[in-house]
Amino acid sequence: MSGLVIPIEGPDGARTPRATNLLAPNPSPMTLDGTNTWVLAEPGAEAVIVVDPGPQDEGHLRRVAGHVGERRVAVILLTHGHGDHSDGAKRFAEMTGAPVRALDPRHRLGGEGLADGDVVTADGLEVRVIGTPGHSFDSLCFWLPQDRAMLTGDTVLGRGTTVIAPDGGLTDYLHSLDRLRTMAEEAGAEALLPGHGQVLPDPTGALDGYIAHRRQRLDQIRAARAAGARTPAEIVEIVYADVDRSLWPAAEMSVRAQLAYLDGSG
Repeated sequence: MSGLVIPIEGPDGARTPRATNLLAPNPSPMTLDGTNTWVLAEPGAEAVIVVDPGPQDEGHLRRVAGHVGERRVAVILLTHGHGDHSDGAKRFAEMTGAPVRALDPRHRLGGEGLADGDVVTADGLEVRVIGTPGHSFDSLCFWLPQDRAMLTGDTVLGRGTTVIAPDGGLTDYLHSLDRLRTMAEEAGAEALLPGHGQVLPDPTGALDGYIAHRRQRLDQIRAARAAGARTPAEIVEIVYADVDRSLWPAAEMSVRAQLAYLDGSG
């Protein structure tokens, strides 16, 4: 797989030739093992790109800075603005002097924005920006053509499935999954590098699974409504009966998004 090294013990330290993951210490039912901070660089280069510094955790940010070492942080990129990915960005920018680029202007610091089709470079490294709204309105993915690897933020997780947050939408999300699936096949993608969880070495298979799961959930919600369930909470009790109850509030967010989709407003 083009030199991909994927440790089986967990996401921390997972790498491709140009991407290394440093796991933030913020595990939870929503963040899985924690937030994946990705450090991107050409082998031997003097400049790096850091994606998603993670939460406001001084120890983690110092660990990332220590990994970068004497190299220069050319830019900090955000896959989206949710706090487990972005809250540490301002502090990390202070530590490194690097600008923060994001789609949402509220999360930018000292630099340009980011938009679908942009290309970000640093000392020979190329990162292509892919607009993938759905999990949130400002979600982005990043394509590393030299590694044939895609950083997916929360659009695709290393295990399980993502929620549709209140600032996202299922119509956009399904379009984004379809777009990523097409791109992965056409570009010969070899790995998905998620914002939480382990590296996925079968991109098309993972995306096929995500798309099928969403369609299946829609069918289950249709069936639950036909059986008399009306509120999101009632639908969660039926459709997500096999899911840990601690995740039901997140499931209810996704149900609201799916109901909006089915009712034509999503």
